[in-house]
Amino acid sequence: MALIALAADKGAPGVTTAAVALGAVWPRPVLVAECDQAGGDLVYRLPAAPGTADGPQGHAADGGMLNPSRGLLSLAATARRGLRPDQIAEHCQRLVGGLDVLVGTTNAEQAQAMTWLWGPLGRAFAGLDPVDVIADCGRLGAGTPLTELMHEADMVVLLTRATLEQVAHLRERVAALTSELRGGPPVGVLVLADPRDFRGSIAEVDRILAGVRGRARPMDAGAQQGPPPPDVTVLGGLALDPKGAELLSGRWGGRLDRSLLIRSAREVAGELAGRLASARPALGAAHDRGGHDVPPPYRPAPEPPPAPGPHVPPAVQAPPGEGLSADGQVPASERTPPTGQVPAGGRHEEGRR
Repeated sequence: MALIALAADKGAPGVTTAAVALGAVWPRPVLVAECDQAGGDLVYRLPAAPGTADGPQGHAADGGMLNPSRGLLSLAATARRGLRPDQIAEHCQRLVGGLDVLVGTTNAEQAQAMTWLWGPLGRAFAGLDPVDVIADCGRLGAGTPLTELMHEADMVVLLTRATLEQVAHLRERVAALTSELRGGPPVGVLVLADPRDFRGSIAEVDRILAGVRGRARPMDAGAQQGPPPPDVTVLGGLALDPKGAELLSGRWGGRLDRSLLIRSAREVAGELAGRLASARPALGAAHDRGGHDVPPPYRPAPEPPPAPGPHVPPAVQAPPGEGLSADGQVPASERTPPTGQVPAGGRHEEGRR
């Protein structure tokens, strides 16, 4: 199915938070994979579902830590003889609430020894069926080996805050990336915007990026006869919502489904899923897009019980159509969490009610 590579340039716009928020409300079965070269954060942020990870005493624990050794590291150890999509499930873990994740490395040194993995991993992600993959690629830099994974993606999505310095860095990154991904997937941009000027911030970023759409870097002038650079589109925005981000990590009390972050993520997820469904051609019955035999279907890790709905934590489920208004605002009564909050540092109790 679809592979979405989510990344950013300089700064800390919250790629991991965005990946988890989008995964929580994704309209189809989904896997969130940590592919950050600097090391992943999920093992420190989010609790595991019952039976998924080993607790500190070596037994499965409800709300215990994810196992840092089970994920990209264990997958890489088995992938040197070849990697098939059906191998991925046994290295995944499940969060409280039902979201499947592939935990990344815990430091940059581990990632440096795995540069050979990104191309095969991207092809395996793209061959998962019927699961979409949101790959958290963290911050991109010059010559990143993650370019090989992004070449296999159906869309590369860059996240930025609506500040002058971050948009300026993003503009340069878009120009470089479109040159590197000639003939590859389209590039989308998500703006992490203040809800008080939500639509205005998105429109301003769109205006600034208009000058680099389809423009190759001067060093690539000789490649003009090759494949065209990918399209660049501003897809929309995620609400800049620190309290919602804390709630998503279990460090703040309130209703997750009422947070601006989740409500805006639901709109973005629907937009992205719709674009991917209409843009990606149907795969043939006998071959994938690489011309190889279609791999066996992906089957989620069998040990945890299935959560209600397609990998959507119950706390995030909300009536359809509930999102940000046209100006990015919500009624004042919904900006304040109701009483009966989860205690600070709670373990996603809202997701189990």
